[in-house]
Amino acid sequence: MNKRLVIIQVAGLGYDFLTESFGITWKGCTFEPLKSVFPALTCTAQATFRTAAPLSSHGMIANGQFHRELHRPLLWEQSSGLVSGPRIWDSFRKRGKRVAMLFWQQSLGEAADIILSPAPIHKHGGGMIQSVYSQPPGLYDSLCKSIKRTFPLHRYWGPIASPASSDWIAQATALLLNDPNTAPDLCLTYLPALDYDLQRHGPAHPSAKRALAALLSQLALIRDAAVKNDYDILIFGDYAIGSATQTVFPNRALLQSNLFKTRTVAGMLYPDFHASQAFAMVDHEIAHVYLRDPTDLASTRTALETLEGIETILDTTAQQTAGIAHPHGGELLLVAKPGFWFAYPWWTAKKKAPDYASHVDIHNKPGYDPCELFFGWPPISVSQDTTRIKGSHGTIGKDRDAAWAATCQLAGTPTTLQELAQLVKQHLEAVP
Repeated sequence: MNKRLVIIQVAGLGYDFLTESFGITWKGCTFEPLKSVFPALTCTAQATFRTAAPLSSHGMIANGQFHRELHRPLLWEQSSGLVSGPRIWDSFRKRGKRVAMLFWQQSLGEAADIILSPAPIHKHGGGMIQSVYSQPPGLYDSLCKSIKRTFPLHRYWGPIASPASSDWIAQATALLLNDPNTAPDLCLTYLPALDYDLQRHGPAHPSAKRALAALLSQLALIRDAAVKNDYDILIFGDYAIGSATQTVFPNRALLQSNLFKTRTVAGMLYPDFHASQAFAMVDHEIAHVYLRDPTDLASTRTALETLEGIETILDTTAQQTAGIAHPHGGELLLVAKPGFWFAYPWWTAKKKAPDYASHVDIHNKPGYDPCELFFGWPPISVSQDTTRIKGSHGTIGKDRDAAWAATCQLAGTPTTLQELAQLVKQHLEAVP
C-alpha cells in the first residue's frame, strides 16, 4: 500500500456508458458499478464523498438551495461551510499529512493545504477577469507559468465548454504530484470532460465517445505522475448521464395557478420570491419546491401532479422515509420520468424572458440551465431552446450506476458512493 493517494472524481462517468464505449479495464484498473447518491448531482455527490455521510447529514440537497431567510435561491456557491460534518481526511491531516482539493465544489475555506477553484471577477462594465482562487496564494500563477497558459474558464462551462478545461486540470494535478515541494499526501481532483457533450447530445452520440477518449488521455497523464511518485489512484464517477429529450416546466404550472409570482421590469418577467407562495428550484432531473405557507401544500401538489414527465412527488414525510430529508430541501421534491428533465423558465414568450436568460449566469438563474451549453440568437447570447438538450442526470434508477476503480486495496467492495467514501476514510486512517 502506497502512503499517498490521488482521488479523481470524473463527472458523468457512468458504468454502462464506459463499458459499452470502452470496456471495464484500463491500465491495470478494473471498473465496477457504483450506485450514486440521490439526487445524483455534482454538489450532493461530492459532499457525500468528502463526509461519508448521507444528504440528511451534510445538507447539500442539490447544486444550490433556496435560502428562506433571503427569499432567494443561490446555486453553485463555493463556501465549504455549506457542507456540514467532519471530512474523511480529518484524522489523516491531523497526523501531519497534506491534503489538496483541485476544482471540487464548495472547497473555498476547506480544511485543506492546497486549493484550486475557479473564482472570476465580474467587472462593473460587463465582462470578467478570469481567475482561479489558490491556496497557497501564488500556486495558480506558478502553475500557469509551467502549463504556459491560464485556466480556460470559458471551456469549463458555457457554449464552448470542452475537455480543454480538464486538460488544464490534469496537467496541474500532474505538476503538483511531480513537485516534491508541493506534492500532497492526499489529492482530490475533478475532471469534467464528459459532462458537456453527454448533456448536449446524449450518451449515445459520437461526440460522447470523443469526450471519453479525451478523458482517458487526461487520466493517463495523472496516472503516469502518480506511478512515478508512488501514489495509489482511485477514480469514481459522481453520476451517470442518461438520455433526456423532453422538458418539464414546473414554474409555468405554478404561475398559471397563481402560486408563483412575477414582477414586470422593462417588459421582462422577473420572479418575485418575496410574494410567491411556491417556487420550483430545478436541477436536472429533480426539482425542490419551496412553500411560504405549509397550508398551500395541497394546492401546489394539485398544480404540479398533472404535468407530463413527473414520475414522483415526495413530500417531507416521503423524503424522510427515503433518508433524503433536510431543512434546506423543499416541502415537495419532484422526480422526473425517464427521458425528461426540469427547466426553470416561467415565461412562454421569448420577449418576456429576464435578461439573464440569454447569458451564462449560473448564480442569478434560479435553477440549473443546461441551455447555456449552446449559443443562441442574437450572436454571443446563449440558447433558450430546451429541445436541444439530449442528456441529463439526477435519478439513480435502472442503468444509472456510476463507475469506480482503484489501484489500492480497500477493506471491502462498495456498492454505493457513501460506502466507497467510508472505505476510503478507513484506508486513510490506516496509512502510517
